[in-house]
Amino acid sequence: MKIVHVVGARPNFMKIAPIMAACAKYDDIESVLVHTGQHYDEKMSDLFFRELGIPKPDINLGIGGGTHAEQTAAIMTAFEPVVIEQAPDAVLVVGDVNSTIATGLVAVKLGIQLIHVEAGLRSGDRSMPEEINRILTDAISDQLFCTEQSGVDHLLREGVDDGKIHLVGNVMIDTLLKNKEQADRSAILEDLKLRQGEYAVLTLHRPSNVDDSDTLDRLIGVLELVQNDIPVIFPIHPRTRKNLAAFGLSDRIEQATNLHLIDPIGYLDFMKLMANAKLVLTDSGGIQEETTILKVPCLTLRENTERPITIEFGTCEIVGTDSDQILSAYNRIMTEQSNQPRTPPLWDGKAAERIVDILRDRHSAQ
Repeated sequence: MKIVHVVGARPNFMKIAPIMAACAKYDDIESVLVHTGQHYDEKMSDLFFRELGIPKPDINLGIGGGTHAEQTAAIMTAFEPVVIEQAPDAVLVVGDVNSTIATGLVAVKLGIQLIHVEAGLRSGDRSMPEEINRILTDAISDQLFCTEQSGVDHLLREGVDDGKIHLVGNVMIDTLLKNKEQADRSAILEDLKLRQGEYAVLTLHRPSNVDDSDTLDRLIGVLELVQNDIPVIFPIHPRTRKNLAAFGLSDRIEQATNLHLIDPIGYLDFMKLMANAKLVLTDSGGIQEETTILKVPCLTLRENTERPITIEFGTCEIVGTDSDQILSAYNRIMTEQSNQPRTPPLWDGKAAERIVDILRDRHSAQ
């Protein structure tokens, strides 16, 4: 069985690593790794690949940025000859970035089986580009692997044949559990002069938060108050840094002396930083999942989530971007003992093994 695995952005790396490792255990699976280059920072990409033990990509399409249309079209144009040349049995895509839908479309139009890992997640918010990518990729996929029961339920409601749907757990958590011990040895706390449980971590990158001047201004106002109580460590996305300057907010950031902007950091350092934080504030779906397993309180700076299991089982609370709502939840975390989170079903570090077992069984039955 020959599989072309696709990655396009850093969140994909954590998802593809355990799948590639599980495939490598079998002589009857040939894997080809394609990096579209959708988000490509040589330093950060190399670091993530090295830390997670991902083989160097066999093919890098080097697409880079652009509008959604430009990026999707460029990926499709570059990926089609790769699929024709490689002639795989299947193309495996993960997550919900533009690379996911673009390469998926190429595969199915060439008659190649499409496998979607992290299928069925829905926020209900079609203003999110990722939501459109999720819906369309699931609609054309032949095998759909879900991280949580809500994903299965959404797919069934959308008319997907239940024989294509598999609840297997979360490959992101496979990566976290495999690397937790190594992350614990990171010196990031010493480097940043932090003490366990005495700081907060912030990530902020979604266009709805950082491309709107009123929303970003409001969130900075919240952070100005929070940093009076506790240091806030902010690995800042380049898009967010650019908009802070464009909206005239840089001076306020500089005056908030306990709000520490740092460059993006590697996976192991970031895991150590999150695991030892008092709380995390984020608009990232993946971080919602990771804080659930790390059992760290997480305030989700969005009006919705495609990962409801992180609220039902985990430590996450949706607080939107309303200042009063965020500060109310923040004050509750700072003054009360948090609830005891549970581990979601099948988030046990073996999701990739289950995926590969199913793919081998299905292929041998053909």
